[in-house]
Parts: sequence; structure tokens; C-alpha cells
Amino acid sequence: MFLLVLLGIVPRPAFAADDEFSDESLACLKCHDKPDLVKKLEDGKTLSLHVSGTDYQASMHKKQDCTDCHSDLDDKTHGKVKAPMENRRELLAAMQESCRDCHKKKFKQYDDGIHAALIKAGNDKAPLCASCHNAHTQASVKLLAPIEQTPCANCHDKIFEAYRADVHGLERVAKGKKAPICADCHQAHDVTAASLGDGIKDSCLGCHKDAVVKHKDWLPNTGLHFEAISCVACHAPDADRRVNLRLVDGNTNKQLREKSGVPQFALRASGADSANLGLDERALMSLLTQFGQDGGAGGKVMVRGRLEVKSGVQAHQLSEKEKALKDCDTCHKAGAEPFQSVSITIAGADGRPLRHAVQKDVLSSLTALESVRGFYAIGSTRIKLLDWLLLLAVTGSIAGALGHMTVKRLFKGTRERRAAEEAQARAAAAAQAPATGNDSASSNEVK
Repeated sequence: MFLLVLLGIVPRPAFAADDEFSDESLACLKCHDKPDLVKKLEDGKTLSLHVSGTDYQASMHKKQDCTDCHSDLDDKTHGKVKAPMENRRELLAAMQESCRDCHKKKFKQYDDGIHAALIKAGNDKAPLCASCHNAHTQASVKLLAPIEQTPCANCHDKIFEAYRADVHGLERVAKGKKAPICADCHQAHDVTAASLGDGIKDSCLGCHKDAVVKHKDWLPNTGLHFEAISCVACHAPDADRRVNLRLVDGNTNKQLREKSGVPQFALRASGADSANLGLDERALMSLLTQFGQDGGAGGKVMVRGRLEVKSGVQAHQLSEKEKALKDCDTCHKAGAEPFQSVSITIAGADGRPLRHAVQKDVLSSLTALESVRGFYAIGSTRIKLLDWLLLLAVTGSIAGALGHMTVKRLFKGTRERRAAEEAQARAAAAAQAPATGNDSASSNEVK
């Protein structure tokens, strides 16, 4: 009531004539519309409490009263009694539940994503709602905002700088077009680890719908290449590449994930590689056996090879399609660079990969054939024995067919003579059959 009386004797803040602010919100803005309004935090930093009424009126929340989100404030004590606050993070965390009240669907997506998982694991850097969204100035996400306003850049600065200079970033910045930005590939709220599943490849194909068809014009085994090679492995030509062996459930073909609170991968990989030289083929098979005995994969754990770039920064250095790798020798030659670096991974509880080095000779071992399933092609991984066996099988098949045709041609005359003789014999037998029948009939008449 005091505030309402006060509003009657003080000037209203100067906003647009058609503003729809309630008297309560106008009372709040009377103080918070002052640019120099700040609060001293206990960590020694200063927090701005300025809320521009003009900006708020242009935001998506303009129809919300201040108390819709700040319902915990007491108008009798607010601004009069000191309210200690340790740091800005504490304020953002306190406001988190206010977002849930209206944005239940988005909040559910966020709860299932990697950012929420990091927070639950105790990470105090992972983004909260207000880390990316300013509730007082939030514009429609349908608008093409300047690239500088992308909130992902606040944490992923190195990756974002790489993106700004690649084909997508240049298209968006220099040409002002709606080229893909972070949320278009990684989603805005249900963010998952980039290395998990085929999410990023599916994002690429979501825009480049005819990519598979166009690649079939020149790329042999197109389907196999798309399955076993990440798009950026060819479209970031200057990147360093490696073979990543993913631990997968042999029955469902899904990536294995560490159980929360029961980390096993690092312990087992280190135990199998005590000299820290990288897992050899025997150690790799031992690791697979150990995870298979856990029972979570029906006793069958395998690895699936995939060609990838080595870092997130390099994955965002995409070039124009004319510069993409098209030389088969980049991978299909002895000592090819991508096959010099090999690692094995399992998805952590939050989805991010846990890695351990593998000796590159594993890819040249016949006993480790399962390690290269999914991207073996003749000559690609330099398993000489497999190459020779494949060539022998192909050669044998061709030689068998040619031999059969040759023998068939050589004995054609013999087959024809034999067929003629058999035909004559059948004809003679048929000629004798009636005569024998007549003799029997005459004999009966005599009797």
C-alpha cells in the first residue's frame, strides 16, 4: 500500500506510451532503471542491478511482472535490509527455478543435457539459464542476432574463434546469411557431447540433404565412408586426424557409457597398459573381455573404428567444399597419416569421451580385425594378410569361373557325341517295343 501511495506522488518512469507495466513493476523500475545501481558482493566483486525499462519493454518477457520471477522478495524489506550474496553465480542459481515455472519443456531438455550433468557433478562453470539468457533483454530466438551475442562464446572461446573464420562463420558474418551457428548443430538446451553417437553427422545431413547422393558420383563405397569417417575429417583439410576406437555393445551397437560413480575405464586401461605405451592387441582384447564380463552388454563388447579430427577447435575449421580432401591416398596408402594416431574411448557418465592411447600396430594385426570393422577396405589399413586373402579370394573366384567355362568348351564335342549316342539308343529301344508286343499276342491266339 505504501508503494501504491508513493506511485501517486512521484513521476512514472518515461517509457513508451503503450507500455503495459503494472504499478508494482513501475515501482521496481523506479530504482532499477538507474544505470549506476549496483550491489557489492561478498567475493569483492560488484553486481549491476540496472534493468532498462526500455529494453525490458522490447523483450520477450515484457508482459511478465517483476514479481512473477522475483516472488521471494518482500516489498517491506527489499532495499532496506542488507541481503548478503556470496557471488553472481549464487544469484543465477537462485533464479533457476523461476525459469522452470514457464519453460517446463525446455527445462526438461536442459536437465537431460551435458550442461546439467556437469552441474550435478559439481562443476561451477557449467551454464545455468541466466548464463546464456538475460531475462530482462531476451529477444525472440527467431531473429538473426549479431554473432557477437552468441552466449556459447563465453565458455567455448577458442572453438568460437575457429568457427568465426570457417565457412559457416564467414557466411554468417561477412554475408549476413543465416548460416549454421552453435545451436543449429549442437542444439540449444538438450546439448549432448559432440563425440556421442552420430548427432553431428546427422546435423550436417540435416542441411546438406543431398550430400550422400552427390558423393556417390565419385566416391566408392559411399555408405561405408559416411558411416566410418566424420564429415570434418575431409572438410577440415588442415586438421590432424586419428582413428578412434569406440567401445560398443556388440548386441545393440550402442556406445558403452561409464556408470555414474563407478568409473572403470581409466582403472582398467591403465592396468592393462602399465608401461603407458598404449594398449597392444593383447591388452585391448583383455579390456574388451573385462567390460564384457560386467554383464551390461550381454557379455559381448566390441570396438568400432571411426576416423575423426583430434580437437574441437579443428572440427570448427571447415573449408569450402572445393578444398575438401578427395585424394584417396590421404588414407589409402602405406603409412597414411590418419592411421598413425589411435585411441580407444568410452563415453563418460556425462557423455564426454574418456580416452586411452592404442598402439598403431593394432590396426595391422589380423587378431584385431574387430578393431577395424566398419572402415576396412582393401589397402586402407595396411593389413597385408587381409589384402592378400581378399585378392586371393577374388582371383580364385574369377579363375574358377574362367576354368569352368574353359572345361565346358573343351568337352563340348564329347558331350554332343554322347548325347547323340544316347538318343540313338533310345530310338532303337522304342522301335523294338511294338514288335515284342505283337509276338506275345500271336502266341496267345495259338494257345
